[in-house]
Amino acid sequence: MRLIGMLDSPYVRRVAVTLRLLGIPFEHLPLSVFSTYDQFRRINPLVKVPTLVCDDGTLLVDSNLIIDYAEALAGRSLWPAALPDRTQALRMAGLGIAACEKVQQIVYELQLRPADKRHAPWLERVQSQVRAALGALDAEIARAAPVAGERALDHGGLAAAIAWRFMQIKLDAPVTDADCPALAAHSARVEAFPAFAATPAEDTADVSTPGYRAP
Repeated sequence: MRLIGMLDSPYVRRVAVTLRLLGIPFEHLPLSVFSTYDQFRRINPLVKVPTLVCDDGTLLVDSNLIIDYAEALAGRSLWPAALPDRTQALRMAGLGIAACEKVQQIVYELQLRPADKRHAPWLERVQSQVRAALGALDAEIARAAPVAGERALDHGGLAAAIAWRFMQIKLDAPVTDADCPALAAHSARVEAFPAFAATPAEDTADVSTPGYRAP
């Protein structure tokens, strides 16, 4: 299978890391929805990231749906089985995804919209939503024990780390480590895990893997 999209997209990166943690072989094709639009469109006319090209040629889009497919394929899930733990992971994943969405809105507003067309109240609103999402994640992580290793990482902790790194690389004035100390420490710990280190948010190179499973 092939995963299409740049790793500076938190949605592409979330899928890539999940595939690695599940031990599913994949080829990564780092195409941009901007600079390589035409090449991307030849693969998927929607030009939407992430795109997964399954072994039979079926195209899947949306990170949540791709991850659902990958977990069915692997026969195991990164969602906890116990309902209280699963609820907590769902809350954290939701907060992480929301933070990524709001950071992306800020990036598009500042990079794609002409300066004289930007709406300051809208930017202030979205920036406050980023702070709220990351602050809530920080509070959730502060109440839990540090994740012991890759095998202990669930979708909540995964999404939290990806959201924090995405914010760091995309915003000129990001939320600081002092603002969210527990989340910052969690991100630093998780980014050192092999599946994350091999799939860096700043990297646009091919990160294809013939198969990977967390130790």
